[in-house]
Amino acid sequence: GDELWDSCGRRRSNASEEGKGYAPICGNEETTVDCFAYGMREKFWRRTNRKSLELEAALQNKSMNVFLPDDILEMCLLRLPFISVMNARLVCKKWRNLTMTPRFWRMRQEGSFQNPWVFLFGVVKDGCCSAEIHAMDVSFNQWHKINSEILKGRFLFSVAGIHDDVYVVGGCSSLTNFGKVDKSSFKTHKSVLVFSPLMRTWRKAAPMKHARSSPILGAYEISSDCLIIRNQQTRGDRRFYRPRVGGVSDVYEDPHRLSVRRQFRYSLDENELTSLPSVKPYKFVKQKGEHSNKDQRRFLLFAVGGLGCWDEPLDSGEIYDSMSNKWTEIQRLPVDFGVACSGVVCNGMFYVYSESDKVAAYDIEKGYWVRIQTSPFPPRVHEYHPKLICCNGRLFMLSVSWCEGEGQIGRRNKAVRKLWELDLMYLTWTEVSTHPDAPMDWNAAFIADKNFIFGVEMFKIFGQVLDFLTVGEVSGAGTSWSHISRNRLPHELDAASCLTKSMAVLHL
Repeated sequence: GDELWDSCGRRRSNASEEGKGYAPICGNEETTVDCFAYGMREKFWRRTNRKSLELEAALQNKSMNVFLPDDILEMCLLRLPFISVMNARLVCKKWRNLTMTPRFWRMRQEGSFQNPWVFLFGVVKDGCCSAEIHAMDVSFNQWHKINSEILKGRFLFSVAGIHDDVYVVGGCSSLTNFGKVDKSSFKTHKSVLVFSPLMRTWRKAAPMKHARSSPILGAYEISSDCLIIRNQQTRGDRRFYRPRVGGVSDVYEDPHRLSVRRQFRYSLDENELTSLPSVKPYKFVKQKGEHSNKDQRRFLLFAVGGLGCWDEPLDSGEIYDSMSNKWTEIQRLPVDFGVACSGVVCNGMFYVYSESDKVAAYDIEKGYWVRIQTSPFPPRVHEYHPKLICCNGRLFMLSVSWCEGEGQIGRRNKAVRKLWELDLMYLTWTEVSTHPDAPMDWNAAFIADKNFIFGVEMFKIFGQVLDFLTVGEVSGAGTSWSHISRNRLPHELDAASCLTKSMAVLHL
């Protein structure tokens, strides 16, 4: 048979001497005939010797584990960038299990292997609320897109980055044109969604007491052995809340009346003090017990102001405890404070700035509001909302003001965005630096992370939406600004993204 195939110039059969595991049968009296189709001999051989092949593969895997133990593999995965860790999960189940444990991410955080990521929410495409989150790896200067169908149709919500999660609070959705940014007929949400970039999952937290859109948020980390209790005081003997002014004021209380001795003209009078809301404050009490979990990361999330169900400004506030997963109402903002437009937690105080250029601070430990009287307020253009930020225990504000031009612009006034710092001891504002970009976006988003300030500006010009991402490094000598991204987002974004966008920063 072999000679016949060879004489015809065709392919030799696998029944030749090259077959695996088979000895050729030779002899003068016998002639072999191959009854197997092409490739069948090798298939039968593998099926017969399957156990030996599995044993050989097991020995190879065992030899690999000798050179790469689990702890060494874990140390290697710890040092990968976040996007590489996500890709490493797709290699095998073992790598996936190693990179999804809380211990892995805790070690990654303690080893300073994390890098900042900027998350941009609330973008609009073709008039619809896009179900996309744009995330930027600052270390590699690269944008990534994450699909999130749960956010489709929701707009004007606020976000806060806490630990490894992003909390999406409140917002609106259209009733007549679902998915569209339409406030002719809308529903205001009280729900709270939590996005985990580590697991690429969404979950729901406890809803707020009141529905809000664009609330002012602030996060504060506390010990797990603290209790939040309400002061049991009646209206007759409750303590009035102390105003803090740009000087020293003696405030004391006797059984019948509150006396306020003023030394500066900016302090409040007694009639204004009595007009403060009569809501019982909350305070923190440290719980003494042996069962407190020190490893559990507990935080408080504040939601103040915003717009209600009828698009009316709200002066109420709520506080969320991550341990109990419950919202609790806190004292309302001071009377005649105005519409809150920005807020941040700094040194145990939740500072809120109003559109009427007033500052109030909520004492987190004692549970009441304090009026902050500063002199003078930085000049600003009221069409641009100021932004409060906190860097390493220092309170800053970014606001837009007019300045006198020089040289080639012909002494014409131009608008610039300036960074101001509030001295928490003397309550005076000091100009720190000037932002390099012209203030084209009246609703620019700024957020601080350690000693860096990240800012996103979006505006429409010549029929196209442009985006700029800047970072400022705060030091004792001042603040140095630089651009890390220009026009890197999709150009099909609508101009409504300038109004609906929100930003959060996480270390991943």
